[in-house]
Amino acid sequence: MNQTRLGPHEHEINLVMHDLRPRWIDVVSVQDIAPRMKRVLFAVEDPAGFHFHAMAPDQHVKLFFPARDGSIVMPEVGPRGMVPPEDGPRPIHRDYTVRAFDAAAGTVTVDFVLHTHGVGGTWAEKAGPGDRLGLLGPRGSHFYPVGYDWYLLAADETALPALARWLEELPADKPVLAFAEVSGEDAEVALPERPGLRLRYLHRGDAAPGDSDVLDVAIRGQDLPEGRVFAWMAGEADSLKSPRRYLRRELGLPKEQVKVDGYWRRGTVNLDHHDPGDD
Repeated sequence: MNQTRLGPHEHEINLVMHDLRPRWIDVVSVQDIAPRMKRVLFAVEDPAGFHFHAMAPDQHVKLFFPARDGSIVMPEVGPRGMVPPEDGPRPIHRDYTVRAFDAAAGTVTVDFVLHTHGVGGTWAEKAGPGDRLGLLGPRGSHFYPVGYDWYLLAADETALPALARWLEELPADKPVLAFAEVSGEDAEVALPERPGLRLRYLHRGDAAPGDSDVLDVAIRGQDLPEGRVFAWMAGEADSLKSPRRYLRRELGLPKEQVKVDGYWRRGTVNLDHHDPGDD
């Protein structure tokens, strides 16, 4: 386990790695929070060993889903993380942000975007109390800096849980300009309120998820406040390339002030969102 100081720095991202152990999680309750989004509360096996930290808002876990016969293949874990099986069925897994963790109750909350073509969304559409999944992680925690003058945050539906955690966990005196891309007004999710927050919901209308430039247009057209900014954006990988270029190349923000995370890419299963792309 990485022994780097646990917690956020003033002006740099602090990555801390954690030991891994597969766990079982069981559905306690399911809540509709938008027409195409469900919030699932799970009871966690051995919650005392689960890593959850403030100012690590995009902490994520791998969830392991049942095969067609209902069985769940759990992963083997080695020194470098998950080890693919040499033979036999492979684990069916997807990455999800941890929306919340209650250590006293031993529960973890995960928000699912419902996609009829996706493993996780299809499962969540029918999920109910008592249903079981496997869990691995978080593998690491990116502690984000808290010393900047203000924060620019942007997310599509898949990154709304991380955006919500940003709004909850940033120090209260930090102004935030936030953009949230969804399909329309009925898909808006209630996000935490805080002093100094300017939140804009962006509606892509009939455009498919990941096939809209509303986020890019909004950021480029926004008058930005004075002072040193830290920018975080997450969502469909290709749609984030243009706003990233705007921040890095046109505005000249240094690399340490911009974190862009491609949570998914159209046509790609289990995208490696640690890939920095063209940053």
